[in-house]
Amino acid sequence: MLTFKTSKARENIFSRIRKGLGGQTLPMPYPDAEKNNQTIYPVTGTAQEEIFAEAFISLGGKFIFCEHEQDLLDNINILYENRGWKQLLCADQRMLKIFQNNKVDILAPADPKAESADACITGCELLVARTGSILLSSGQNLGRVASVYYPVHIVFAYANQVVPDIEDGFNALKKKYGTDLPSMINLTTGPSRTADIEKTLVVGVHGPGEVFCFFINADL
Repeated sequence: MLTFKTSKARENIFSRIRKGLGGQTLPMPYPDAEKNNQTIYPVTGTAQEEIFAEAFISLGGKFIFCEHEQDLLDNINILYENRGWKQLLCADQRMLKIFQNNKVDILAPADPKAESADACITGCELLVARTGSILLSSGQNLGRVASVYYPVHIVFAYANQVVPDIEDGFNALKKKYGTDLPSMINLTTGPSRTADIEKTLVVGVHGPGEVFCFFINADL
């Protein structure tokens, strides 16, 4: 019987695909978020943040409403303890300082070398209400890797970061950066998923398997 050598990186990819195929239970392409209790905020009405939350949850995202930054700290601390995480990274310097000032020491600065980290927290450029998408860019600290490198992506956003549609998002970025737009602008819409393998939906192969959005009901 012939045997073939594979690189460690290639075998890791295959291992994740096999694990995903074996444990995949979500239908194509939208999971039933309400049955999984993925929100603690009633998303009814027509406010932009509510439209975003409904779309985000329908795509498998987990939306947590926070009245203020202290609420954010408390909720992330609860999530950290409930999941039994060992290493939670943060790519946003301002958020790191907020945690430090409140003497909450569960965060470490984001570092791509920390390959075994459980999750990473980032900010975002904007939230797009209609599509439930998170707009990210390379203008953020570690903007190319922090949101895709770890199993769980936690993003925080403020009330004045919600825009109605994708066009509004790009117009806001043009206003913010002028002619010096970031070289990478990315729309993240729910957890990573692919159906390339035997037409079976697999979540988390090409990026995070879970995406949390902590929405702070205050302006940045």
